[in-house]
Amino acid sequence: MPKKESFLINRLKSVGYAFKGAVLLLKTEASIKIQFVIAIIVTVLGFYYNISSTEWIVQILAIGLVMSVEGVNTAIEEIANFIHPERHDKIGLIKDIAAGAVFIASVFSSIIGLIIYVPKIF
Repeated sequence: MPKKESFLINRLKSVGYAFKGAVLLLKTEASIKIQFVIAIIVTVLGFYYNISSTEWIVQILAIGLVMSVEGVNTAIEEIANFIHPERHDKIGLIKDIAAGAVFIASVFSSIIGLIIYVPKIF
């Protein structure tokens, strides 16, 4: 029986796999590339308009939420395509629901952005 790896080694490997997944998302998914660019833009705006600590926290949470949900959506699409490569109504429904979750997160994150920046711009 092979020697069991330590807890620390397992955690480090997990972080490595997670980092690899994040890089894969950014390299291969057009939608997350767009979201990443938007995240950079609002981060620059945050520095330019000197937003408060609370606004930073909310903005970072919104960015993290949208990008995380997009990653989960991509994983669901990949699993669905693997399980049933041909077009199927139920697979389509599953993909639509996952995409809907990204849409909801994006809409509410956009509202947060408007609440933070509209008063500063006008």
